[in-house]
Amino acid sequence: MKEERKIIWITGGSSGIGKAIAYNFAKINCKVYISGRRNSELERTIKEFAKEKLKIKAIPCNVASEVNVNQVVKTIIHEEGKIDCLVNNAGITTFKNVIDTSNREAKEIIDTNLLGAIYCTKNVLPHMIEKKSGLIINISSFAARKIYPKSAIYSASKAGLIAFANCLREEVREYGIKVVNILPGPTETPMWDKEIRKNASNQMMRPDDLAHLVVSVFLQPDNLVSEEIIVRPIQGDINV
Repeated sequence: MKEERKIIWITGGSSGIGKAIAYNFAKINCKVYISGRRNSELERTIKEFAKEKLKIKAIPCNVASEVNVNQVVKTIIHEEGKIDCLVNNAGITTFKNVIDTSNREAKEIIDTNLLGAIYCTKNVLPHMIEKKSGLIINISSFAARKIYPKSAIYSASKAGLIAFANCLREEVREYGIKVVNILPGPTETPMWDKEIRKNASNQMMRPDDLAHLVVSVFLQPDNLVSEEIIVRPIQGDINV
């Protein structure tokens, strides 16, 4: 009997960590859906994957929009009948002191990093509860644990995501649904300024390394859950 393919949805999947996660899930024969705000980036990622004969589907989505999120879930459920794993990876930031961060910038960060993950989670939950299984992986940040100047709003959004997920985990245990928080330290992604990446990339983790960790969490036995994983560069914080 042919094994049923697992259906994975990754937000912020067109670049950085999300793209690497999508690639590694596709490599183990999962059916992968990626979403992101920029259609051009999604199309470029699809073409890159196609060169390696890895099939993923892209759906434009701004996770800060309840309407967008609802439509993506409806589309995936219509096509596949289920979502086995949601990876809440979409995230934005601005490296500014609080006094220099506009209210509009603060709202965009909270809406994307925290509310976006909440919208996605709430939309997939009814289907996972009905199936009595599912995995929700939240890509948070070590910035939720350690103080970094010029990251107050970002840190608040990621700390809020952890608190939300920890409460949710207790609510859905009875349905066999796993909720996992991964807190990466500095990782070389487009979120960082080009100059910082140029000078400190050798001190950062690679998206592909984190992606291997995410897939390993997905492959864990059904009867256990890695509730929180902190992963950092071996030498600790970067010098920028």
